[in-house]
Amino acid sequence: MDKLYGYWLPADISAHGAPIDHLIWVIHIFMVVLFVGWLIFLIYSLIRFRARPGHKAEYHTHHFKATTYLEVFVAIFEAILLVGFSFPILQQVRNQMPDKAQSVEVRIVAEQFAWNIHYPGADGKFGPSKLELMGPANPIGLDRTAPNAADDIVSINQLRIPVNKPVIAHLSSKDVIHSFSLPVMRVKQDVIPGQEIPVWFEARKTGNFEIACAQLCGLGHYRMRGFFTVQTAEEFNQWLISQAPKPPAPVVPAAVAVAVS
Repeated sequence: MDKLYGYWLPADISAHGAPIDHLIWVIHIFMVVLFVGWLIFLIYSLIRFRARPGHKAEYHTHHFKATTYLEVFVAIFEAILLVGFSFPILQQVRNQMPDKAQSVEVRIVAEQFAWNIHYPGADGKFGPSKLELMGPANPIGLDRTAPNAADDIVSINQLRIPVNKPVIAHLSSKDVIHSFSLPVMRVKQDVIPGQEIPVWFEARKTGNFEIACAQLCGLGHYRMRGFFTVQTAEEFNQWLISQAPKPPAPVVPAAVAVAVS
């Protein structure tokens, strides 16, 4: 875990991680250069325009125009970062959703203080949720009597996905604002009550990672830790089969039970 979440950026296992990391490095290098440049200018100004015998302070700016040029350069560079780097990445990662038929869809319902993961089951359709059915045993209020809900799978703090396949996650919250964060996937999205927000991602490597809440969501915020597992397609399918709800055992009439015994 230390190698994944130590110093510098976390491990990158995302299909879109490289351009995002490149943008992060460009911004940080630019900020370092800007910080050092202004620090040098501040030290120069303190020495050059310090109070000393025979020197009267000059308060007009017409004698030194370099700062104006620097400010214009910074504004132009920031515009280039937005238009040339940020907007194309945002358009590709956020706005161009993959084909649902070729993807894995999940619902992720946040609450204080857990991530509820809802898979649609073998039929590929999510069963309906009802507010009155929500409780400790049914955190998302899934109506198991509905036709599409019989095979649905619900897990708590356990998100599993197959490798090399797009995943569309529909994010929602039961209570307050949370922030769904998968550092190794370069995914971070605020989860707002009353809204369902889709995000998508695709993993390139298998392994065990973490889900974090990047929003201070209450006194138990430290408990908002989930586990994110990327598996091969075969392992993922086997896990789905193992988690599928078992049909209820048939009810044997009491008279028949006595006769059999």
